[in-house]
Parts: sequence; structure tokens; C-alpha cells
Amino acid sequence: MHPEVTPQDFPDVRWNGHWIWVAGEQLPRRTFMPEPQTVRREARGFFRKTFHLDRVPERVPARITADSRYLLFVNGQEVFRGPIRSQPRRLTYDLFDLAPYLRAGENTIAVFVVYYGSPRSFWQPAIAAGTLGQVGMMVFEADLGPAHGWLVSDTSWRTLKSDAWSEDWKKAEELPVMFGDAIPTEVVDARRLPFGWEQPGFDDSAWGAAQLLRSAHPGSGDRTTPPSDPYGPLHPRPIGKLGGDLRTPASVQGEYLAAAVDPNIGDPMLRVQTAIPFAVAVPAGGSARVTFDMGGIVMGQVQFEVHAPAGTVFDFAYTEDPIEPPRRGGFGGMHAGTRYVARGENDRFKLYDALGFRYAYVLVHGAAGPVTLDSFAVQEDVYQWQPGAEFACSDDELNRIFRAGIRTVQLNSRDAFTDCPTREQQAWVGDSVVHQMVHLATNTDWRLAWQYLNLSNSPRYDGILPMTVVGASEASGGITIPDWPLHWVHGVYNLYRFLGDEDAVKELMPSVERVLRWFAPFQTSQGVLKDIIEWALVDWSAVSNSDTSAIYTALWARGLKEFAEIAGWLEEKASQRWAERLYAKARAGFEAFWDEARGSYVDHIVDGEVRPEMSQIAGAAAIVSGLAPQERWSRIIETITDPARLIVQTWTWGGDAGGTEGAPFGWSFTPRWDVHNQIIMAEPFMQYLVHDAIALSGHADRLPDLYPRWSQFLTGGYDTIGEDWRHGTHVHGWSCTPTKDLVFYTLGVTPDAPGYAAARIAPRLGRLDWARGKIPTPHGLITVEATHDSVTVDSPVPLIVDLPGRDPMELPPGQHNVR
Repeated sequence: MHPEVTPQDFPDVRWNGHWIWVAGEQLPRRTFMPEPQTVRREARGFFRKTFHLDRVPERVPARITADSRYLLFVNGQEVFRGPIRSQPRRLTYDLFDLAPYLRAGENTIAVFVVYYGSPRSFWQPAIAAGTLGQVGMMVFEADLGPAHGWLVSDTSWRTLKSDAWSEDWKKAEELPVMFGDAIPTEVVDARRLPFGWEQPGFDDSAWGAAQLLRSAHPGSGDRTTPPSDPYGPLHPRPIGKLGGDLRTPASVQGEYLAAAVDPNIGDPMLRVQTAIPFAVAVPAGGSARVTFDMGGIVMGQVQFEVHAPAGTVFDFAYTEDPIEPPRRGGFGGMHAGTRYVARGENDRFKLYDALGFRYAYVLVHGAAGPVTLDSFAVQEDVYQWQPGAEFACSDDELNRIFRAGIRTVQLNSRDAFTDCPTREQQAWVGDSVVHQMVHLATNTDWRLAWQYLNLSNSPRYDGILPMTVVGASEASGGITIPDWPLHWVHGVYNLYRFLGDEDAVKELMPSVERVLRWFAPFQTSQGVLKDIIEWALVDWSAVSNSDTSAIYTALWARGLKEFAEIAGWLEEKASQRWAERLYAKARAGFEAFWDEARGSYVDHIVDGEVRPEMSQIAGAAAIVSGLAPQERWSRIIETITDPARLIVQTWTWGGDAGGTEGAPFGWSFTPRWDVHNQIIMAEPFMQYLVHDAIALSGHADRLPDLYPRWSQFLTGGYDTIGEDWRHGTHVHGWSCTPTKDLVFYTLGVTPDAPGYAAARIAPRLGRLDWARGKIPTPHGLITVEATHDSVTVDSPVPLIVDLPGRDPMELPPGQHNVR
């Protein structure tokens, strides 16, 4: 076993490899001054380099990156794809050992590069600096050792700009209102694809030589190697390699359709949708449709093999639910499709971009003759759970919910945490705090949990964070959701508690402070927050935030409290005092929201009048922020968990009280429920806050009675957790609170000191007979088995064992049994 390739194998900031792009591309005018952005079109290129080795070195450190994405083959074998999503000026590279893929004699490296041109849900264009940032590009280098030297990207590489992919199908009126083509739709004509281009021995003699791309900024000296503007110094990949199983359909069904395909519809997904209703008889000029049910949501690269006459068109539509006729104007539906035009032989294809779906519908048309779809599969491409961590309890239903939470978060864990793999694939700054906590509770690899914080640490010029990062939202610099960065602040607090890395936490603290300072001008003389601007979402539940907001005040106060604690740990006393002053003022003013008759806090005050609207979130936020006096906590929990008072209601989709008068997303609204007696239940995302409040108030033993509500998502073959109680996707990472709470609150394993220097073991089984698990920490796994009679622990760190009715016990590392 040879040492792993690390950044230490590449100690210099300057690369030996050159930025290159395909031959024949007209490069833009070179100037370092910003210019009006031209329309950039999607482009794809093939790159090949053949070289000879007398013998294969024991170790060949290599690294590569591209704008926008690449796929690397060595001697026909897929090796790596990347880079991970990042802001352009924080571009990363991938590094690995090429030696296992090489052989004595002739070797071929082949690279496919795609440049997206316009923002996608996972990519945003650079602000161009001359040529760099305006076209696709890649850079590669490998150290072949003293005998062979460096193998680098340069003009000796053979290249071809592909015309097999097309964007001409796009019509604005066919794209969804909300998300457009944020998830790329690949429309490819295989007749224009060079078959076997990645294999050794392929004839690339007709291809052109690669072009060098030069830096344009002053002092660059026309350099063609990184670092260069607008990408800066390139950074090593901070997370593990994606992967997963090859998933095949659970069932396949085929039909003949009577109607011919409408050639005026460009969008492949819309073509499939408009083929409903269908008949079984197929006249001349008709088509056929095949339906694949994967048996549950999958996420990765679709691959298939067909036998069909040249020119046969395969239109694919990917959905979470059985397909319906098209509707425009909706928010919740996914939009993903593919078009493949057969070459007539060797029709095997694998999409580059990953897609999430359950059902794939294929509409076959465009040529006469026999058609066979030989295979269809999805190579899952998600972040991997490393072995070791475990959890189980005496309730099989809760075990199923626990596993569903992991599956859901994994499908939303790629190069970043995403909201859903199906509809958007966007990295939402607020949603991801739940994904982070699920990783901390269940995965021994925490790198993606920390990458979430670094990726989201991209403040707007006024200090607030974008609502999503690396995509159209951040690229536009437009509207944000102000409370989303407050969940990111909580994620930084988790970094402090679970990892305890002073340098990592300190690097994020300036942005934490800027986020908290963004809210300060909205603090009234009474100490509460008023007239928060932009998209005041909080939750899909029908919370009331207008005018003076209890929820915003409490979420901000939680951030101030956590910031002050971290600042004290870092001995940053001035920052600590600043946060404590604002917090004290908010705590004094928060009393205005208290409703003594009902025993919790109302949502808001309007024009000086205390309004009766009340939500679970307001009471829960009052507890987790510490704004509510501790003697009220149990009463608040009784109120906000009373099933006789709780209703499910949203501003956008209605609920128990029927439809809601108001525009979508809470721009204006009129409650239809009994605001004096009913309380709005938090949707699954903000249940993380509700459960935190229940546990903090000393009632974690009630949580096993609340977890079963999540079973409503696990029907119809779905093994994932949905977006909201009554609408949305089947696979939303922000909804997986029970998975982390079964570990943190039911089994009761949490840090008792930063970085798990000590652990707290506080099982609260409630109605369960037993629970057991192996819980990850930076020092190794903590093994816990708890019943109502005893707790057995094996820990690498000191312990605080906190059992009901007993004083906490301090125990040293090792094995212990406490009765």
C-alpha cells in the first residue's frame, strides 16, 4: 500500500500544467478590465493525451480541475469527476494516484469537459478576466517521477469541440416558472459523438491541438498556469469522493401510443407529458412509451443501452411521482429530462450530470423499425457513509424512520448539502444545518459537515449570506432569506461543540458577526426586531412575521448567545461583550410577546397591538434562545405540543383550516383559523427547533411519542422523508430531525466540552424498552446501550452520565455499567 496522495505532493502554488481549451474555439478579446458580460453558451470538449512509459512508477500523484466540470479516463477506465461546487474564486482541484490505472507501454488520458455558460443550481460563472472565465478550460498535471518528469496539459493534447449536444430546444415558455433549466437537460445526438473517444487506440489524428489560455491581469506575464484571476490560488478538494451502488428498475412497463409526437415541443420532458392520455393501438407515425420505476428515489448518472435505427429519438422525463399532464405556474414540481438520438450502432450512453428521480418515462419515436432498450440503470453518485456508526432501538417503526433519514440526507449529500436531488439540487444555507447534524450523529466522516460551513461563508456585500450558494441566487446578489444565515450560525456553533477546532471556528467568526450585525439596525429601543426585509420565510408553516417578530428576535438572540459563548472560548472579550449587550436588550423586550392565558409566546406585534397568532416555533425559539425564563419552559412545551390545539397550515398551500387568502411565500396573508385557540404546527424543517426546545426543557422522554409522525412519508414504496407534512418533494434533507434526535436525545450522546473532550450520556427512552448505538466523535466511537435499568458505555473520552432522578456522574474513559 503506497501513501495516499495529499496536497503535500504539490507544495508550490504555481502549477506545471497549463490552462487549455479545445482547438477551433474563437477566444474572446483579452482585457483585464471588467466589461459588460456577453451571453455565454454551453460548450463541451474532448481532450486526449497519449504517452509511453517504460515502466509504471509505484506512485503517480496527479491533480486536475476545470471550469465548469470534467470527467477523467485513463486507458478507458473512469477515474474521477469534478470539481466540487464552489464560488469561482475558490475553485478546487481533485488529486489522486494515477499509478493503478497505468501500464508499461502506451497509455492514454482522456478528459471530457463541460462548460455550462449560464448559472445552474450547482454552478455560477466567473467574472471574466480576459479569456479566463469566458470559455471552458481545464488544467492537469501528474508527477511521473525522475525517469519521466511531469505530464501536463499543454498544446500537445489533441482536442475536439463537440457539436453533439444542443441548446436549441430551449423555449422560455416551456420552462418552469421557478427554476427554469437549473438542472441541466442533456439533449444529445449520438450520431455526432465519436464512439470510443476515451479508449486507447482511438484515432484522434483529425483533432486539433489544444489552445493555451493566458492570464490578463497586470503582472501576470501572460502566464498560462494557475494561479490566475478570476480563480485565485486553487484549493485541494476538502471532501471525499462520491460513489454508490448501481441501481436498476424495480419494474418496467411499455405502451404503444396512438398520437404522433409534436415536433414543435422542444423540451423532452414536456414531450413525454403531452403524450398523456395514451392508447394501446399504434398507427403509422405513432410512438411507444416505456416506464421505469426505480422502487424509490435514486440519485446519480443515468446510463442505458439501446438497439435502434439511426435517428430514433428517445425523450426521457424523470419524476418523483407518476407523470401528469403539464401545468405551468406551479412551484413544487420537478423538471428534468434527456433527449438521445441514436447513432444506429454502439448506442451506449451515460449522462454526465446527476439526476434524482423515482420514475423515468421514455418516449420512443422518430424512426421506423425494431427498437430494443437493452438496459437502464442509475449509477448512484452521492457522499459515502463510512462504516462504524450504528443505532437501533426497541421500536421497529422508529428504526425505519432513522434509516429513512440517513437515506434522505445521503441523497442530498453530494459536493454540498442540497434541499432535494429532484426539483432543485440547490445548496440552501439554512436547510443544511439539519443535514449537518445528521452527519454528526451517524457518519464517521464529518468533512462534508464542515464543508457546508465553508461553502456557505460567502457574504453579500452588506454582510448577510445568500439564501443559496453557488448558483443563480448568489450570482445575482439578489434577495435572500434573512433567517437562513441564522441557521448557518448554529452550524458554526455545532463546529465549536463537536470538533472544537479553534482555527476552523475562528476563520468563520468574522462572517458570523457580520450576519448578526446585519440585524442590529432592526432592533427597536425595546430590544426586539421589527420590519425585517427580504423574504421572511422562517418555515413553510403559516407563521406570522410582519411588523415586530418574536420568531426573528428569538432566532437572532440564539445566534447572539452562541456567538458570545464561542467568543468567550476564543478569549475574544470585546466581541463577547458586544453580543451579550444586544442579547440582554432583546431578552428584556421579548416579554411583550408573552401570552399568560395560553402559556406561550405569540408570533408578532402589529402597529403596537399584540396579535393572537401563535405557532410552535415562537415558543420553541423562546426556549432555545434562553429568552423565556426557565420556570416557563415546561408550560410552553405543554402548550405547543398539545394536539388539541395544533393545526397544520401553510400560507401557500392551505391546510387544516382550508385555503389561505394571500399571495404565495407570505407577502400578504389573512388567517382563516381560530387564531385565539389554535397553534400552527411547525413543518418538518423547523421541528428540529421544536425538538431542541423539548429536550432542553427536560422533556426529551416525550420525543419517542412524536417521531412516528414521520412514518407518513414512508408509504407507496418511498423510503425517504418528504419536504412538508402535506406537499412538496418525497426526499428533502431538511426534514430528517428524528434521525439526529434519536442519537442526541433518545440515546442521549452529545459533547459535554468542545471537540468532545468530554461526552454527556443522557438517555431518555420514554416508552422505549432499550436503545443502543455507536456514535462518532473526533476520538473514536462511543458505544452506548441503555435500558430502563442500566446504561453500559465504552468511551475513548471522559464522561458525564446524566440519568433521570440522579445527580450527574463524572467517569473516566473506558467501559462502565451504571445501574
